[in-house]
Amino acid sequence: MGAAMRRIQAGNALTAFGIGFTVPFLYIYVAQVRGLGSMAATSAFVAFALGALVALPFTGRVIDRRGPVPVVMGAAVAASVGALALGLSTGIVPILLSALALGAGQAVMQPALATMIVWCSTPSTRTRAFALQFFMQNLGLGIGGLVGGQIVDESRPGSFTLLFGIEAVMFLVLAAVIATVRMPQVTGISDGVAKDAMPEGGGWRRLLRHKAMVQLCVLGFVLFFACYGQFESGLAAFGTEAAGISPSTLGFALAANTGAIVIAQFVVLKLVEKRRRSRVIALVGLIWTVAWVIAGFSGLGHGSAMMAAAAFITTYALFGIGEAMLSPTLAPLVADLAPEGSVGQYNSAFALVKQMALALGPLGVPLGAGVPMLYIGVFVLVSLGIAGLALRLGRQLSPAQDNPSSVRVAAEPVVVVKASAPAEHAAV
Repeated sequence: MGAAMRRIQAGNALTAFGIGFTVPFLYIYVAQVRGLGSMAATSAFVAFALGALVALPFTGRVIDRRGPVPVVMGAAVAASVGALALGLSTGIVPILLSALALGAGQAVMQPALATMIVWCSTPSTRTRAFALQFFMQNLGLGIGGLVGGQIVDESRPGSFTLLFGIEAVMFLVLAAVIATVRMPQVTGISDGVAKDAMPEGGGWRRLLRHKAMVQLCVLGFVLFFACYGQFESGLAAFGTEAAGISPSTLGFALAANTGAIVIAQFVVLKLVEKRRRSRVIALVGLIWTVAWVIAGFSGLGHGSAMMAAAAFITTYALFGIGEAMLSPTLAPLVADLAPEGSVGQYNSAFALVKQMALALGPLGVPLGAGVPMLYIGVFVLVSLGIAGLALRLGRQLSPAQDNPSSVRVAAEPVVVVKASAPAEHAAV
């Protein structure tokens, strides 16, 4: 791993640490500490998601034209301002504006950092690089949440201001770290893409005419809606209402999810990096089908409270194993599908799909709380649908896209270094 990649991964981990400091406590901060109520807290989450949805459609073209480094730095500064303002705000309007800036900044960072990883890797190292990114993100989020939980005190608003201040500093640290990175520009990323899979045109029009990418976006939406979109909404409502899970058990379940990712990431990586990506995603769909069935068992009431809790925790752990399989699969596939000069556009489109799925995730709450077994049945079918969509996507992919390890690369991608880059950064 070259110096540029090490700095990118370090900045990514520090940012995740800062986010982990605040995200678990945002609802409590707005609703209780600032005394604005549950509707205001919900509105803050909506503003957070809206910031992402507004910013992402324009992000890709800027990344491809200006490069990912200035985009990451600008997004980090915007997120830092939003985080600090959120910690100092007391009224609903300042809180919503701060959440809007924070959400936009965080969302824009994702495709920009992903593009930096693509530029600093080769097809043979990209899978492992994205697996490391996901591992560092979850480790940072977990540690941040753990440390933040020891600092917050609902009776002391200043403790929450400190949390948001630390998050703001972490974003500035990210900007400072990324400013030191000298980026190579890798051409030939899409060498394995069939020409008929890359229609003429530019921007969104070309992307929407790219059948494989459109299918991947549909699949990604279903994946994110059925997993991440349910964690803190529908599945949590199902656990507390139907299965009688206590809030502390829900906390253990979330910890089990993070623990499964951290423990399994590199074990899983060895199993998936030499296999067809479409079949790996299909296997994730089957694993999540089992997870939803186990969740359903926890809500049937046929066992003890301990058995229900164990089943619910197992559900979250199985989701974590599936996430660990997806992290070295989805992001490299997006990069390999992208035509030259459009990596930022494709990464931004996929990030937008993820944000839309997360924004719509709470739609599962009424089913999870009111008609629990129907809720489980729907997501069992959705998970089986993931497997079917993945196998269908596989038919649109070239061998190099579906399983890069099976294709012997004749030569490494050409690296063109900007004139300002030092000589030692000429190769990664």
